Amino acid sequence: MSDRDSEARSDRGDAVHRDRVVAGAALFNEGHPLAARHVWEAAGASIDDGGGEDAERPEDAERLLRGLTATATATHRAADGDEPGASERAADAVTALTADSDSLGVAMAPVREWAERLAEAPEATGPATPPRIRVDGETPTFGDLSLGAVGLAVPALAATGEPGDAATLATAAEFASAERGTGRTEFAELLLAYLRTPDARPQVAARLGDHVEREERKRRDVEDLF
Repeated sequence: MSDRDSEARSDRGDAVHRDRVVAGAALFNEGHPLAARHVWEAAGASIDDGGGEDAERPEDAERLLRGLTATATATHRAADGDEPGASERAADAVTALTADSDSLGVAMAPVREWAERLAEAPEATGPATPPRIRVDGETPTFGDLSLGAVGLAVPALAATGEPGDAATLATAAEFASAERGTGRTEFAELLLAYLRTPDARPQVAARLGDHVEREERKRRDVEDLF
C-alpha cells in the first residue's frame, strides 16, 4: 500500500470516527442518552480494533469514549430513578474523564462536572438538565448532522426503543451512502425525516423498510442476470 493510499484510508477512518462522536453527542443533546451510549460504545470498540484512532493520543480518545458512555448510562439511570446505578456509572465516568485536554474535539469539563454531580448525589439533580455536549465548539443536534452521522443515529434510536427495526435502518443508511453522486436522495431524505419528525417515526420507519426491501430485491434481480 502506498503512503497516499494509507493516508486516504486514515482520513476515511477519522471521518467515520468523528461521525460516531458527533452522532452520539447529538443523541445526548436531543434527550436520548441510551442511544448515545449505543453509538459511543461502537466508537470505543473501533479504537480497540485499531481503527479511527486519535492520531496523537489514542489512549485519551479511548478514555474519553468510556467516560461519555458511562455518563450517558448514568444519565439514563438517573432519569429512570435508579439512583445507586446512576451513581456507580457516574463514578466510572469521573474516573475516565481525567485528561486535562479535550480529546476528539469534545469539551470535557461540562461532562465531567455533570458526572461528578451524579456520582455524589444523583437524587439531588432532580429535574436538572444534563449539559449539552460540544464538539469542536459546536453543539450537535439532529438538524445539522452529516449523512454519515445520521446513518449512525437512526439505527441507534431504533435499537433503544424508537420505531423501526435497527438492522433494516442500518441497511437504509448503507443505501443512502451509496446514493451519493447518483442524483438519488430518497434514503437520505427519509433518514433525515426519521430524526427530525419524531411523531412521524412509525410511518417513516415503515417507508424505509419498504424501500430497503425494494432495493434489495432489485439488487438480487441484477445479480441473477450474471
